[in-house]
Amino acid sequence: MTHTVLIAEDDRAIRDSLARALMLQGYRVRVAADGTQTLAVLAEQRPDVLVLDVMMPEPDGLEVCRRLRAAGDRTPVLMLTARVEVPDRIAGLDAGADDYLVKPFDVDELFARLRAVLRRRPPESATEVLTVADLRIEPPARRAWRAAQELELSRTEFDLLELLARHAGAVLDQATLYERIWGYDFGPGSKNLAVFIGYLRRKLDRPGLAPLIHTVRGVGYTLREP
Repeated sequence: MTHTVLIAEDDRAIRDSLARALMLQGYRVRVAADGTQTLAVLAEQRPDVLVLDVMMPEPDGLEVCRRLRAAGDRTPVLMLTARVEVPDRIAGLDAGADDYLVKPFDVDELFARLRAVLRRRPPESATEVLTVADLRIEPPARRAWRAAQELELSRTEFDLLELLARHAGAVLDQATLYERIWGYDFGPGSKNLAVFIGYLRRKLDRPGLAPLIHTVRGVGYTLREP
């Protein structure tokens, strides 16, 4: 399973280098440069794990973590900080962080700590179901059905269908879809997204069934009831 990591770090050099390293390891990556942007990204879509710098501009990392936990959000948090004193580490853990890594750090240690917090992550509800018309998706099991017939989907096809279903009725632009599914935008000349939309349509739109995925020309795609 491909995990999504949100890097919340105000130092651009660290943020960019971490993003590149994580993408090379197969993670999907989103980034934020301050506390306000971090909270906005989290409200839009919850990542699998948050790499959170303590010393970000307001709200700082400690406050971001406190707000998440106060709202009942259990997203794993790995805090990064240049503060090495024990009270500082305690403050981070008391704010709700799952682990704490002091700068400068070895990137391999960061990878190991990410794997550890992801292993400890509580399992998602086994009863979560998404439905749009006669389409049924069970994200925890990574299974989907159209008109009671199960769909045989690749990993990328399932991720794309789930994303469209979670935003059913809304138009998702191509840049957003590329970032969410592949971790970066291939550029306006890429046909990668159109190819996978075509794959999904062939599997979803069997004879006698109304189309569910619609193209909004010049913008992107939407999944909605006929």
